[in-house]
This record gives sequence, C-alpha cells and structure tokens, in this order.
Amino acid sequence: MNKRNYQKELDIFLEQLKSKKETPTLLLHSCCAPCSSYILEYLSNYFKITVFYYNPNIYPEEEYTKRVKEQQIFIHELPVHNPISFIEGVFQPRDFYEVVKGLESEPEGSSRCFSCYDLRLRETAKIAKEKQFDYFTTTLSVSPLKNAEKLNEIGEKLGNEFNIPYLCSDFKKKNGYKRSVELSNIYGLYRQNYCGCVFSYNRIS
Repeated sequence: MNKRNYQKELDIFLEQLKSKKETPTLLLHSCCAPCSSYILEYLSNYFKITVFYYNPNIYPEEEYTKRVKEQQIFIHELPVHNPISFIEGVFQPRDFYEVVKGLESEPEGSSRCFSCYDLRLRETAKIAKEKQFDYFTTTLSVSPLKNAEKLNEIGEKLGNEFNIPYLCSDFKKKNGYKRSVELSNIYGLYRQNYCGCVFSYNRIS
C-alpha cells in the first residue's frame, strides 16, 4: 500500500476552499511559537484560526510559562490575512504523567510520544467540538522529529469520535520546517532545545 501524501491532500483541499471562497474556522493545537510560525503564516490565508495552547507535558513549569508567553507575543506580532485568536488550555502535568505511566523507559519517538499526541489532540478535538469549530489540527507535524503518519492517524480517529473533521497535514513538507526556522530568526523567537517533557529534558541535562 502506498503511503499517503498528506501535504498533497492538504494542497488539494485548500484549493477547493479557495475556489469556494469560504473561510472556515480552525482550532490549531500549538506546541510552541516557533513550530506555529510557518503554519500560522500559511493557513491564515485560508482559515480563521484560534491557537489552542495545551501542553501539560512541558517540564518544568517555568519552561511552560516561557513558551506560552512567547506564543501570545508572536500571534500579536505576525501580520496575517485573517485574524488569529488564542485559547490557553489547563496546565495540569499529572494528566501527562497518567497517560504515559508504564512507558517512562520507552525511547523518544515511540509509544510514550504517541500517548502524548493522543492526550493533546483529544483535548483539542473536545474544545473544537464544544466551541463549534469547523476543523482542528496540530502544529506537531512541522517537526522532523515528529511522526506525521501517527499524528494523522490519531487525529482522524478523534475526528470520527468527536464528529469534527481533522485537517491532515505534514507541515514539514514544502520547506515548512525551514520556513519556521527563518521566521523564528526574523521574530527573535525562543527556540527550545528539547521537545518539552521531563524525559526529553533529561536527555540534554
């Protein structure tokens, strides 16, 4: 079976939106300002975006506070076609530790990370449904270290569960990651050197 080309699927979908002259709403889960930078620049031409900052995995709390403030500042500074709103989720680290219990020794990029994807995307789908967004998605696929196939698998599963469409993506394609680095430099964004959780933090300590 051929692997799906998520970027090609997204390109086709965005062209359809453009031809219909529609501007639907999108709840975009964001892991950090640098990863959101290219995606906001790109998708704000097609959607009315609300950034949902929900990351109970981030360690320590000072790091979380630093990243969420950076996200809010960037949204305010970025010139976009359609306005961008912001929602901060509840920062409750125990939610993260509960879903990864028993997976603490798993390597980066495996089942522990997939459980973290599910946690954050599930809350995004829940909020998207409650607030009647047209679509939801995440910035996570812009990172070369994140598994786009697994993210889209989880996103589509949750989309079916909550009855709200998940916008499939592989934002690292079309030089998306490269552009995020460029925008980070342009806006002087803080680029962290670990994913966010205590396990990735310990790898660099």
